[in-house]
Amino acid sequence: MKNPDWDDLRFFLALCEAGSLSGAARGTGVEHTTVARRIEALETALDARLFNRFPKAWSLTAAGTALLPYARKLEDDMHALLNVARGRSEVLGTVRVSAPPALAACLLAPRLRAPLARLPGVEIDLRAEARTADLMRRQADIALRFARPSAPGLAAKLLTQVDYALYAHADYAAGRQPAQWEFLGYDELQRDAPQQEWLDKLRGARRYSVRSNDLLTLLQAAVAGCGVAVLPRYAAAGAPGLAELAPPCPVRRKLWLVMHEDVRRSPSVRAVADEIIGMFEQE
Repeated sequence: MKNPDWDDLRFFLALCEAGSLSGAARGTGVEHTTVARRIEALETALDARLFNRFPKAWSLTAAGTALLPYARKLEDDMHALLNVARGRSEVLGTVRVSAPPALAACLLAPRLRAPLARLPGVEIDLRAEARTADLMRRQADIALRFARPSAPGLAAKLLTQVDYALYAHADYAAGRQPAQWEFLGYDELQRDAPQQEWLDKLRGARRYSVRSNDLLTLLQAAVAGCGVAVLPRYAAAGAPGLAELAPPCPVRRKLWLVMHEDVRRSPSVRAVADEIIGMFEQE
């Protein structure tokens, strides 16, 4: 198998669309013999027969059918690459934003109305994810992270510092002395989070009544009066009935906006990034 000439894929897609050599030739502006020659070159490079040849039409083989979605994706990526390279000015398309679930739900989603009005050609795919999206593999265009990336090719901007505090429902706090508190904390997978480490030291031998891998779950458990939780102020601010407790939490975490160097040249990605930066500057 040899490396194929990627331009041959253009003729492959044209023939898939047209179904015949003559139709593909009209679509690409060449002779039908050129289409046939380019398909044969692609088959030779891939060491696979991609089409069944019939007098009036060509049909895909199993190998050709398997190749088709990948060829279409390559075509889409090539168009995107050319648009960026040409400095296309239109702010259009889908921009994928990855953020921790609580940030996505409590900070970003409630503030999207004005940015969407200013960017009528953009669709924001807001992904609430506990995982760290791989920007090098284009799992997202923009990511909000609590750790500044060290990988080459990634650009980061400091958005803000997130403060934490101790919270419980007012009724829960009023009915118990601190020695009687029960706690709501992360599970073992997130025990290294700085706010969780602080909570572990604070609670001593007192009980964890609920553990979870999800901040919004802990928030709702606190609202329901299940115990005491350490929560970011942005998430607790609008929660009904929560009261801030002593002692004050010393944890402050830096929040970064991260993009791949190549992707941030896209006008639509740059526009959405600027809107997110603006949200935090207004705060």
